Amino acid sequence: MVAEESNVRFTEREALFYHSTIRPGKIEIIASKPMATQRDLSLAYSPGVAVPVQAIADNPGCAYDYTAKGNLVAVISNGTAILGMGNLGALASKPVMEGKAVLFKRFADVDSIDIELATEDPDAIIAAVALMEPSFGGINLEDIKAPECFVIEQALRERMHIPVMHDDQHGTAIIAAAGLVNACLITGRSFDTVKVVVNGAGASAIACTSLIKSMGVRHDNVIMCDSKGVIYRGRAGVDQFKSAHAIDTDKRTLAEAVVGADIFLGLSVAGAMTQDMVRSMAPQPIIFAMANPDPEITPPDAMAVRPDAIVATGRSDYPNQVNNVLGFPFIFRGALDVRATAINEEMKIAAAKAIAELAREQVPEEVAAAYGKAQQFGRDYIIPAPFDPRLMEVVSSAVARAAMDSGVAQKAIDDFDAYRMSLKARLNPTTSVLTQVYADAQQNPKRIVFAEAEEDVILRAAIQFRDFGYGTPILVGRTQAVRDKLVELGVGDPDSYEIQNSATSELVPAMVAYLYERLQRRGYMERDVRRMVNQDRNVFASLLVALGHGDAMISGLTRPFAQTMKEVMLVLDPKPGHLPFGIHLMIGKNYTVFLADTTINERPTAEDLAHIATETAAVARRLGHEPRVAFLSYSTFGNPPGRWLDNIREAVALLDARQPGFEYEGDMAPDAALNPKVMANYPFSRLSAPANVLIMPGLQSANISAKLLRELAGNATIGPMLIGMEKPVQIAPMTAIAPDILTLAVLAAAGVVG
Repeated sequence: MVAEESNVRFTEREALFYHSTIRPGKIEIIASKPMATQRDLSLAYSPGVAVPVQAIADNPGCAYDYTAKGNLVAVISNGTAILGMGNLGALASKPVMEGKAVLFKRFADVDSIDIELATEDPDAIIAAVALMEPSFGGINLEDIKAPECFVIEQALRERMHIPVMHDDQHGTAIIAAAGLVNACLITGRSFDTVKVVVNGAGASAIACTSLIKSMGVRHDNVIMCDSKGVIYRGRAGVDQFKSAHAIDTDKRTLAEAVVGADIFLGLSVAGAMTQDMVRSMAPQPIIFAMANPDPEITPPDAMAVRPDAIVATGRSDYPNQVNNVLGFPFIFRGALDVRATAINEEMKIAAAKAIAELAREQVPEEVAAAYGKAQQFGRDYIIPAPFDPRLMEVVSSAVARAAMDSGVAQKAIDDFDAYRMSLKARLNPTTSVLTQVYADAQQNPKRIVFAEAEEDVILRAAIQFRDFGYGTPILVGRTQAVRDKLVELGVGDPDSYEIQNSATSELVPAMVAYLYERLQRRGYMERDVRRMVNQDRNVFASLLVALGHGDAMISGLTRPFAQTMKEVMLVLDPKPGHLPFGIHLMIGKNYTVFLADTTINERPTAEDLAHIATETAAVARRLGHEPRVAFLSYSTFGNPPGRWLDNIREAVALLDARQPGFEYEGDMAPDAALNPKVMANYPFSRLSAPANVLIMPGLQSANISAKLLRELAGNATIGPMLIGMEKPVQIAPMTAIAPDILTLAVLAAAGVVG
């Protein structure tokens, strides 16, 4: 597998903490049907389950209608070739296979279960996997060493009537082929004339070679090398899989083979390609150095001697990343949706061409923003970004169509426009946008003040904030206590962290002067101000931001929101003309709901409600949603009447006058805002679909609703996010864990909220 690699650093302790916290591992099983009542259980199991059992016995195809089979893929490994780490065994491969299952769900809404087989016997693996056919809609083989992987995959493809793909081979091949299509287009080359050198003869290398030959590269124009040199006809000790790519040539070494070559495909080891070899290649050489984790030659080294080169690697910190996640989720998505009996060559080629074509299209603004600069098709952008939201619909539909055209589809798609729309609807755009927000934070790192750095949760988030490249954490606390905690958490260089201690900081005199001037007419003496600066970490942290020593701050873990907010407001003001308020994000599988104001304004006026609605709609747009605002109430359009409706109706009237450019409606009960069946009773409503921005009438209902949903609904929650302050400040809930703190810190750093 060509995995995503970058310059991100983390300690072993942090990696183990990530995999063990909340609950061990990265996946869980969640029921998709109600299981609350005896009737539910009777339908789910005995006696109700007998009805679909009989239906499937009568017609096996009904399994796709009445069970999860049609959206279920098994990720199977024996751990003999784990992520470039080698043969560490089946059990050691489990974290990787769980990770692959998570990627299936994250990128393509494919449910996946990891299965690790404790055997290196190909026949045993073939027998075990073949027996699983009734359970799954597809089989993803992973991290199985060559040449056994070829035998296993071929045998399973012959025996099974569901899609089987060894992603280490074909995933890399498909993405590399897509990049080669575009590199050849840019350099004016054609597949039927290019001269290719492949360095490496393992699973990925052989699959890449086979695929590009299927797409038009001539067999005699490809030279494959392994660790012993060129694979030529007549060479002894070459297995059948390598010998299929042997040619007649007098070249014997990689250095000889690359002379005059148009393309170098590296799937071998770091450093295998030298600058002298690059110099010897044809004009405008195409170099895909895909060794994992370090390439055969780095792009800077290659470009230093050949500025006209196009270079791709498997790493995210260089342009043109060959990343399997661009392919496998969407290939299986398309194959499952037409109930394909196989993943054939036509489907792989269709995926490669679709990915290549996508890179040539106009890059969406949100994808360009994630790179921190405008991106367009060219030498540094021949492969789409892994988080491009268009991949789901473009690649999946291309694969589905190819399956139908090649005769392996058991279910036809009649309306591909509708199918593409359904693909877009499967995923929550918030997930994709948040990925882009994290990337944007890496491109524009900021200095974030962590006000409670003696707390384990805060400190873990701060460590990750720095290690993942989002910026520089400024840690507020007692110097030795924070340093000891860093050591305890496995940080090897604690002295490299900036620790600000109010008892020793040289900034205190300036802070006292600044705050005294601000508060002297509010009844505070200078000694009061000095005490606050020395003793209150929220005041001290806020002053670091106010005086320009930090770009944003995060606090809240040790004190209630209201108390923390009061302390922050001693130092920082709202933005001019703005009202501070809080937003909670409730994130489901394919929806996000924004709740406001959940933290500050107890009895908002009509003007306050209109302002909160407008600002929350702006946040929703920044997170990838077209806002549909509902002003919630116990009443729906005056039924029943009541004394607390005037503010809501006046807020709607204010928006009527301002024409803010988004949908809004109210007063509405929650079911009239969210349930399509109830909404149908109000055909005059201005909402075109269920609301995704819910404006609460007051703090009591808002805060209760947000906390109830967080505790009971089971969906992911972000927030509260503080909006409307002159400097970015985020106040986390006291129940927050490190990932919650990290998310708020990144949102503040990226400027999405604040």
